[in-house]
Amino acid sequence: MVQAKRELQGKARELRAAGKTYDEIVSELGVSKSSVSLWVRDLPRPAASREHCRRMAEARWEPVRRRRALERQRAKFRAAGEIGRMSDRELFLVGVGLYWSEGAKSKPHRPSERVIFVNSDPDMIRVFLAWLELLGVGRDRWRFALMIHERADVTTAERFWREVVDCGPDSFGKTTLKRHNPKTVRKNVGEGYHGCLAVKVLRSADLYRRIEGWWYGIVVAAGSQP
Repeated sequence: MVQAKRELQGKARELRAAGKTYDEIVSELGVSKSSVSLWVRDLPRPAASREHCRRMAEARWEPVRRRRALERQRAKFRAAGEIGRMSDRELFLVGVGLYWSEGAKSKPHRPSERVIFVNSDPDMIRVFLAWLELLGVGRDRWRFALMIHERADVTTAERFWREVVDCGPDSFGKTTLKRHNPKTVRKNVGEGYHGCLAVKVLRSADLYRRIEGWWYGIVVAAGSQP
């Protein structure tokens, strides 16, 4: 009995010297916390490991994160309810602003009158396509091209975007692969990464000119608000 106790005491001191906490020693040896305290109290308190500190911080902040996530969801649904059903004119104006912020634009150094919209957000793509349909731009004039990092799951991403736009593979051009740069710390990784989709409208010079004029009209109208 005495020998067994000495072995437990020795093991407890080894574990404490290795940086284990009282609770970890108790769990491993199956002894009381008071015994552990008596056996190792002359040993210096171990510095908390980085992993232990991380776990403690995670446990402390998890309830806060859950509460914030719930608050964010509630605010999102309340705001969504404020939109309700959009009229054709509202969708028209939204589409003009959407294109002028995210679409390709003619530059003095690179004149171009082509309607090309590029985005990684599938909802942005869906709204843009709904806008094209509102304008009477048929699907026969839609063309798509995927741009994605070469280390991503390209096949899955191509299938994902075909489902988003509800068009067959004939509407898609060749996928552009972005070469890997070891110096770049990529954050757009994981299952949610599907690259960027370019939506190109064929025979779109006249449409581009009208978009440019519509945006100018919005700017003028906004500036004349009382």
